[in-house]
Amino acid sequence: MSEASARHKPNDQPALLDTELDHLPPELRWREWMGRVEAVIFSASEPVTRSVLARVVGKNCKLELIIDDIRAELEGRPYELVSVAGGWQHRTKKVFGDIIHAAFGTAGKGTKELSQSEALVLMCIAYFQPITRGELSSFFGKEVSRDLIGVLRRQELIASGPRSPQPGAPYTYVTTKTFLSQFGLDTLRQLPDFEALEDAGLLSKEKLLAGGIPADLPSGEDDVVED
Repeated sequence: MSEASARHKPNDQPALLDTELDHLPPELRWREWMGRVEAVIFSASEPVTRSVLARVVGKNCKLELIIDDIRAELEGRPYELVSVAGGWQHRTKKVFGDIIHAAFGTAGKGTKELSQSEALVLMCIAYFQPITRGELSSFFGKEVSRDLIGVLRRQELIASGPRSPQPGAPYTYVTTKTFLSQFGLDTLRQLPDFEALEDAGLLSKEKLLAGGIPADLPSGEDDVVED
């Protein structure tokens, strides 16, 4: 076997990552785990789940305590570590929102501010999912257009859910992890209680059911099976 071949033997693999770090004293081991967890979260473009973080730390590492210690170290920084969409993500603190807007203008690539109609339809999908376009139309007393649904889909805020048992088996719509991430929610259970919104005068289920809002929903065609 040539020298070059010997250097590239199939079983000549890099050493596995040492996650236990038993050779380090407890304090240094903890600091190393903290660094690994923060590095993985910092480098990711979307929330990082527990299962991903578990790949880089030892089996006795308490991830929640690691996260708490990282958060404590970030208290004086303009960004923080948040629990969102079933994982963790670095985000700029809300108090700096106006500063970032002044520096970069409107928000990120591929996103746009939702109109009132789009926001209301998205809200209904979030609270009543899985729900069909026809059911959404009945809430508002006016047809919810495919174009409006398309806007929410293109922003990956909603996706197709299971087929409805209604005649014609229309698609239902559900919210996505992108929805949770964009609105800073870890799970749908963190949505404000519907009754609390009514008590605060921010929402009226009676108005929704009576088609009292919104007046500017774009009109659409009759609901049919959609792909």
